[in-house]
Amino acid sequence: MELNNWLNSNIPQIADSIENINRNTFFNEKTIGFAGKESINRVLHHLRSALFPGVFEKFPIDESKVNILIGNNIRTATLELNDLIENVLINRCLLVNKEQQDCTECMDKASKITIDLIERLPFIREILQTDIQAAYDGDPAALTKEEILLGYPSITAITIHRIAHVLYEHNVPVIPRIMSEYAHESTGIDIHPGANIGSYFFIDHGTSVVVGETCTIGNHVKLYQGVTLGAKSFSLDENGNPIKGIKRHPDIEDNVVIYSGATILGGDTVIGHDSVIGGNVWLTHSVPPLSRVYMPEPSLIIKNGDKEPF
Repeated sequence: MELNNWLNSNIPQIADSIENINRNTFFNEKTIGFAGKESINRVLHHLRSALFPGVFEKFPIDESKVNILIGNNIRTATLELNDLIENVLINRCLLVNKEQQDCTECMDKASKITIDLIERLPFIREILQTDIQAAYDGDPAALTKEEILLGYPSITAITIHRIAHVLYEHNVPVIPRIMSEYAHESTGIDIHPGANIGSYFFIDHGTSVVVGETCTIGNHVKLYQGVTLGAKSFSLDENGNPIKGIKRHPDIEDNVVIYSGATILGGDTVIGHDSVIGGNVWLTHSVPPLSRVYMPEPSLIIKNGDKEPF
């Protein structure tokens, strides 16, 4: 069959099939609506541009107009974010009430949430400076703080997390998770927006780090690549579905260092302050403060010479 004839005769049927699947699934349970993901990414761009003026611009900025730049980015982010939050709150109400209606309560709540996030931006910026300082102090390869801000994936991930966490605290559906997954996609660092993270936080290298939803991390904590702060297992209800909203992930107290490949699991697991967890450790129980936890040194086989193959 000629391609043009096939397009005319078959594409409508394929489009109908895909539409029907979406109407029975995504359309029926949507909470954010169309184009929401890209809108959230734009909001993040404007908020990050406000927090770090000049870093995310296409062209050099006039430093005498920094205040205007910050204000314009905040204003743009505020309007777009308010619409997104209003949308997800109203759609969540519709899923419960099953009736199309204007929800003024959701609109008012969206405004309050948006205002709270924007008013907390100075605090977020201050705590992010401690994260930059932690990276500078914790990485001998870092020559300047500008280098860290411009190039380190840890700062990208924690900046987005600190924004998303505020929305998570307000129980905003979907949006915080999309923000965290944008950071995950960009950096390889997967921090759930529910995780509570203190100041002076640094992830060295960063790739494949996972921090679970109910994890609490204290101040001056340093993680290396490949660290997982996860759950041991999922409690199930009578229907075999995971029970949500319970403590599943560990607590990491102040001044803890966790080296690459370590896995720490469980909602009742606490890593005491000033502890060091060695590389590739598998840990499912608490350790007291000032602990040193490490795997025994492997028994190595070293062959001299370069001719004998492995």
